[in-house]
Amino acid sequence: MSIKDFPAINASLNALTFLFLLLGYIAIKQGKKDAHKLCMITAFTLSMAFLACYLTYHYFHGATPFPRHDWSRPLYFTILTSHTILAIINLPAIFLALYFAFRNQFDRHTRITRLLWPSWAYVSITGVLVYFMLYHWFVKA
Repeated sequence: MSIKDFPAINASLNALTFLFLLLGYIAIKQGKKDAHKLCMITAFTLSMAFLACYLTYHYFHGATPFPRHDWSRPLYFTILTSHTILAIINLPAIFLALYFAFRNQFDRHTRITRLLWPSWAYVSITGVLVYFMLYHWFVKA
């Protein structure tokens, strides 16, 4: 494995995070609390692995410039900006949601996650989208 593999690994971690967020959501809606807990802890773990890989990649590689200068550029930066801002906001909210869940303060946990879940899901999906826009879809002009 080399540093060049990290973008694909990061996208995979984001995709898996979204999958476990979705499975966790379905589980709690079905009243399967143990399955929900397992899915959400897995989503959290995948997100933390993503963060470690992301920071490692950018420490050694630096920024990757968007290669196109056409209609896709403002679209890319709009998605990237919203993704980045929400990711920063989500991090402390995720820790708070976990804290309340582990303290059995489910009313407070639920209040946070009503906004956090869609935001975290959006960040996960747009992370995959940013990867494809940067490394695959729009590379060839």
